Amino acid sequence: MIKLYQKYSVSLYLKNFFIIFIALEFFYVGVDVITNFKDLPSSANLQILYVVFNFLTAVNYVLPISIIFAMITTKFHMIRTNELVSLYSIGVSRNALIKPIFLTALSIVFVYYGLNMSQFSYSYEYRSNILDNARLGSTSSELFLKHDNQYIYFEELNPYKQEVLDVKIFDIEDNELKSAISAISAKYISDEWVLQDVQIMTKPEIVSQNVAISIKMQDELAVLRGFRPSIIESAHQGKKSLSIPDAIEAIKFFKDQKVNIVPFKSNLYLMLFFPLYAPLMVLILYYYLPISGRFFDLALMSFVFVFIGLVGWGILYIVGKFSANSVISPEIGIILPIVFLSTLAIYLYRKNA
Repeated sequence: MIKLYQKYSVSLYLKNFFIIFIALEFFYVGVDVITNFKDLPSSANLQILYVVFNFLTAVNYVLPISIIFAMITTKFHMIRTNELVSLYSIGVSRNALIKPIFLTALSIVFVYYGLNMSQFSYSYEYRSNILDNARLGSTSSELFLKHDNQYIYFEELNPYKQEVLDVKIFDIEDNELKSAISAISAKYISDEWVLQDVQIMTKPEIVSQNVAISIKMQDELAVLRGFRPSIIESAHQGKKSLSIPDAIEAIKFFKDQKVNIVPFKSNLYLMLFFPLYAPLMVLILYYYLPISGRFFDLALMSFVFVFIGLVGWGILYIVGKFSANSVISPEIGIILPIVFLSTLAIYLYRKNA
């Protein structure tokens, strides 16, 4: 059962979180819009969409900082009003006071996980498409990819509409061409590509004057199951922005193709482990907060805690980018720092039990 002081601390924390989060969101979007105002398309609809996708993009940078800043603001408010020392004096332990706030911060991170399961993960790409191409979706031309023993050529891919034009699939076995499939267009439906107006050419096992190449026409043909448009575009353009399900599928898909999967692993680890930095830092910084402001300069102390939170976030973000570019292993650059912070947080929690 949640006690009254826990309800109060959580409500105060959430109020500070939303104030800081919204303020930082507007600051990020405002600066970006002012910077790129001259490059925005003339269409009012695209301008509105650009602002919306900018808000969504900003969440990735603003959310962890807001979670940490909200805890610092909440606790320093309780220090100034002597609420913190009053709670301690009536027997409330440090762990009992921080536990609901930590769980609230963790819940916010789980909401962020849910967002990264959707098209939210591609908001930066949509924003960039509007700014660079004056349209929401982008197209990739002349893609040539390998899948198992098949070599695939797409003349044009539109990942937003999930369709391609002019498809050619060559089936190679023992360095010999066995068959060739061509289609005017294809659409990604139910986790597979459905080709339209298909021509299938099959070479005979033994080439002779009496045996000709077999040509078969079909209206539709389902091929390349699980080969998602977002995965194709990421492999072709070297993009590392994927949703959690697409990142997992990309790792599974390209692992068997002997393709470098480090960028996809880094992308997945950044979405799964990097957000945990915020609630862990909430727990760690809390135990170093002063109980009373009588012997401390609270303005200076709050600046120090904000600075530590920002520097830690910045270092982890930079190391994560190094991992995404294969400079260092993603396990070392992303998972190891989170494991270290988790260990420190658990130690401090048990120490104050």
